[in-house]
Amino acid sequence: LASHRKNAKGWDITDAPTIALMQSAREHLNPSYWQAQPLVARFEGTLEAPHWVINPAVGGERVGQVHMSSKEQVEAALQAAPLGQAEWLAMPLAKRVACFEKAADLYEDNATELFAILAKEAGKTWLDAVGELREAVDFCRYYAAQVLTLDPVSKPRGSVVAISPWNFPLAIFTGQIVAALGAGNAVLAKPAEQTPRIAAAAIHLMHQAGVPHDALHLLCGTGASVGQTLTTAGRCDMVVFTGSTDT
Repeated sequence: LASHRKNAKGWDITDAPTIALMQSAREHLNPSYWQAQPLVARFEGTLEAPHWVINPAVGGERVGQVHMSSKEQVEAALQAAPLGQAEWLAMPLAKRVACFEKAADLYEDNATELFAILAKEAGKTWLDAVGELREAVDFCRYYAAQVLTLDPVSKPRGSVVAISPWNFPLAIFTGQIVAALGAGNAVLAKPAEQTPRIAAAAIHLMHQAGVPHDALHLLCGTGASVGQTLTTAGRCDMVVFTGSTDT
């Protein structure tokens, strides 16, 4: 235990039964886990045609499909975010903190599935996958603790665009979102185009933990299309992202 929060659970990847369990999940994961689509509250339109997601570690291996966000979905998310922020802020602070703690628990409860997606979609080794999940769990619990230390007079920005990278598709993705939510904002999350499935799994678990759908949206797509639209539309109050100097 840290002084103010519970540490993330560990997995021993030198233990044969542990590896067998992780490998089984990788080979027998329900096909639905390999499909990703935008998660936008209040959108009832049709989905864009799916694109294949490729395993970067095995040339040409198709590991799933993703539906990219349409202009209509981006617009729906931009409209819903302020409503979602109001709903999120109306929740008692203790309940919002409990959402982060619950998300951390759900990440650990679904660890083998998340490891499998990280390995197949992002090309992670088992060691990398374990480290990635533990960092994501630590982010949830760290920001849960930090929320309780916020100055009561501090004000959130509003709607935050969070653009995450392919190399830490669960850890940084989660850290950006939970930090923004913790400060009282609504979030429009745009994962790297290479790793939408792990992002979708994370968002599903955050919603399951109690984060309102209106306050947290998933927008799949490329940086040149969805990312560019979100950062230039002038409709959000803050952008958090990682990337190259050119980006």
